[in-house]
Amino acid sequence: MLFNSLTFLFVFLPITYLGFWALKARANRYVWLTATGYAFYAAWNWEFCGLMMLSTVVSYLAGLGLLRWRSRPARLAMLVFPLGFDLGLLGLFKYANFAFDNLTALTQRWGLDWQLPHFDVVLPLGISFYTFHTISYIVDSYRGTIKPTRNLFEFACYVSLFAQLVAGPIVRFGQIEGDLEALGTADRRAGLERGWSFFCIGLFKKVLLADTLAGLINPSLDSHQPLSTLSAWGCMLGYTYQLYFDFSGYSDMAVGLGSMFGLRLPKNFDSPYQATDPSDFWRRWHISLSTLLRDLVYVPLGGNRHGAARQSANLLATMLLGGLWHGANWTFVVWGGYHGLLLVGYQLGRRHLDRLPRLLRQAATFGLVLLGLTLFRSANLLGARELWRSMFTFRPLHTPEGWGLLAALAVAALIVHLLPNTWQLRHQWRPWATAGLAASLVLSVLALYSGRVSPFLYFQF
Repeated sequence: MLFNSLTFLFVFLPITYLGFWALKARANRYVWLTATGYAFYAAWNWEFCGLMMLSTVVSYLAGLGLLRWRSRPARLAMLVFPLGFDLGLLGLFKYANFAFDNLTALTQRWGLDWQLPHFDVVLPLGISFYTFHTISYIVDSYRGTIKPTRNLFEFACYVSLFAQLVAGPIVRFGQIEGDLEALGTADRRAGLERGWSFFCIGLFKKVLLADTLAGLINPSLDSHQPLSTLSAWGCMLGYTYQLYFDFSGYSDMAVGLGSMFGLRLPKNFDSPYQATDPSDFWRRWHISLSTLLRDLVYVPLGGNRHGAARQSANLLATMLLGGLWHGANWTFVVWGGYHGLLLVGYQLGRRHLDRLPRLLRQAATFGLVLLGLTLFRSANLLGARELWRSMFTFRPLHTPEGWGLLAALAVAALIVHLLPNTWQLRHQWRPWATAGLAASLVLSVLALYSGRVSPFLYFQF
């Protein structure tokens, strides 16, 4: 089930919302959110509900163990076992075939005829996101950052919350623990204006901006014919905007849905294409992931505490893992390494780079991000290389460029580079704001009625 589907808008959401607020006790609301989260997930594939349930129970029991046992060996076991279990499941479903296929190809180059197994498995939707929820919960509990909950359904509704289940933001338990504890006394009206405002803006981003751009650029990018230089740059510019509108639109809708149920989900985007350097970009793009990678990988590796060389190695390792998290494909690994090198280069030359004019730094950062996204958009490294070749080798136009794409790019650029982002708005239902939200909602619904519902790009991760 998708947020941008008529079934969600007119069936699932009203039932879930009315049922939640009809219940008064906090424990009942935990159960309701858990049940609706599993119903939401089952609409995609009910068979994988058991996988999420198993991961939830293992992490919940480990949390109880951390509450009970104080000795270092016992606490270490409560950390290692659930992490190994969750990472093992993620590795099996997401990375096993990638590893086996590459090992098979490598052994064949050495003249060996090893045929490693290839599993016929489907990647469970959202497994990367809810696995990070359980992992961060255990790590934060072990470190003493949070106190594990004794209420199974409180933890279960945190893991399976439909608002952020399949594409984030990645919510740390400590970020919404207070809201979960106060769920029995939550005021329905307190987050209603903010919730619907975030949701309508996110729906507008996805349906009317991201999907429009996708319809204009996908035929050219998906064709096997070489693109002209102008077409290649135009399509990649369109994809850069599409990815932002698609993913930030989902995050906005998730935040809005959380507000409707008394839960304040964290910010995931902060005008990332206005960043002035690679470090600034990662403080603005997919904030929940970059923060988690910093806390779970970069800082434990030593961060910037052991000199420039060690910091550079830590940055590269963190970004390579971040790239691999996005998918079992060398394009994502190289993309992660590319951003790692950008971060290293900036750290080494920041004293000189920061003196450049702000507008120049913003343009350069945006251009570097765009070039990296060719890897994101391509099915393999050969495809990315061909796309780069089209962008940097002059190829004349064979057919006129579409005015529709130029107009869409102009609108997207205005919104992304000049206008305030969703978090910078007031979200108060004054007449002009209410009219604008109502119009965006009506236009989005009409677009859904007239066209095919498209999944969010980050569902594949």
